[in-house]
Amino acid sequence: MDYALSNAEMREADKFTIDSCGILGGQLMQIAGNVLADEAEKAAKLLKADEITVVCGIGNNGGDGYVAAKILYERGYSVYIFAVNGELSQECKLAKELCKCQYTQHIRGAIVLDCVFGTGLCRTVTSKYACIIKQINDSGAYVISADIPSGLNGDNGLAMGCAVKADLTVAIGEYKRGMFLNDGLDLCGKIVKKDIGIKLPRSDYLYTVDGIQAASCFPKRLRNTHKGSYGTANIIAGSSKYFGAAALAVNAALQSGCGFVKLTSNQNVINALAPSFPQAIYLDEPELSANSIAVGMGTGIGLNLYNIIKRLLKEYSGNLIIDADGLNTISEFGTDILKNKSCNVILTPHIKEFSRLAGISAEEVLNNPVDAAMSFAEKYDVTLVLKSASTVICSRGSAALNISGNSALAKGGSGDILSGFMCGTLARGVSPFEAAKSAAYVLGKAAEISSSQKTEYCATASDILKNLHIAVRRLTDKNLSDKISNVERE
Repeated sequence: MDYALSNAEMREADKFTIDSCGILGGQLMQIAGNVLADEAEKAAKLLKADEITVVCGIGNNGGDGYVAAKILYERGYSVYIFAVNGELSQECKLAKELCKCQYTQHIRGAIVLDCVFGTGLCRTVTSKYACIIKQINDSGAYVISADIPSGLNGDNGLAMGCAVKADLTVAIGEYKRGMFLNDGLDLCGKIVKKDIGIKLPRSDYLYTVDGIQAASCFPKRLRNTHKGSYGTANIIAGSSKYFGAAALAVNAALQSGCGFVKLTSNQNVINALAPSFPQAIYLDEPELSANSIAVGMGTGIGLNLYNIIKRLLKEYSGNLIIDADGLNTISEFGTDILKNKSCNVILTPHIKEFSRLAGISAEEVLNNPVDAAMSFAEKYDVTLVLKSASTVICSRGSAALNISGNSALAKGGSGDILSGFMCGTLARGVSPFEAAKSAAYVLGKAAEISSSQKTEYCATASDILKNLHIAVRRLTDKNLSDKISNVERE
């Protein structure tokens, strides 16, 4: 399992390693510098380059840079140090004294190793640091960032005034939350994690969803089964204005492996969809005996929907997904109905929907998406699926981050597919938290497959639907190779 730690958690792990495991901070710096040098050398060989500039800050991140520069110099590369002036940390000072490379006032060479700031940055980048970051970004070099791109907030993935745009980020020890949130994936480039011996004092951290976890929700199907063995999913979706939302959700549910898919909608929607989806069953009222229900996709916002949701929360005992207009209806007419319920509830908001639900600004959500989501999930005892560049999935006591997918999902219809597929997965008996993780992962992988065929610009929700089966087949293949998009583990 791969964790994504906050800045404070990473500091806690560093301290635990130094205090309890007999490893000195200087030793960790030497190991970190060595893995940075290795990555820089790989890039140099690939680019056929022999000139490298290492930009070193005044903290321990800068110390890692001085160690890497020394190692690269000893390996025969032309290494230049661009040193940031200021009072150095003790370990950075020692590393600098041992480094005999030439100094430069200009970013030069085909490769730049960014060691200005680490995760300890807690202020907006201004003045000379902003100028240095601009020089790095304008250099045209292949940029490798040590631990995290300088200027990127390690907790929330927002640029702190400005930030380095790396081609490769070498995560030291563990991934950082900010690598995957907000601007993180765009600024980090490819991410490779390097173990340098840091030990974790506990195991209840936010972790990333991978193919092995998602595959556990698709066990081998027994021959001696029937449609009743795989449950019933009831989709409550669509309106005279939004036929497509119902179609996408039903189509996705039909591909999830559940036994029955039933659509509750108005007669116009039913008449339009029935010829295309003869496998589905069409209803004019919710089916409270269904194993799972998803409500709100393209229904429109209104008091009638609010009363339907209120009834479901009170009388239904299965798994209830509330999405889209369902979420906005609750925000408008009152979230208190979530407090007293007889069913398991899964909410699937994007950032703006969640800000309305939680009664906080979108800026507040972006500044602290993980903790905001976890707090809400705890308060209302729900599973929350907070959709953004990566998806935060949390329920009481557990939190995960799905990083599969790409910008092809930033189009109408993606959320309808997610809710439909998740509803069908729940119907098969998968728990809400696991179903949410698996559905988000599969949707992201289907988007990646679609983009490889048509580009992120041209891939549509319909394309993603058509590739759900490929994403699932890759998970269920006995030779599963677990590769997280854009992330390499070593």
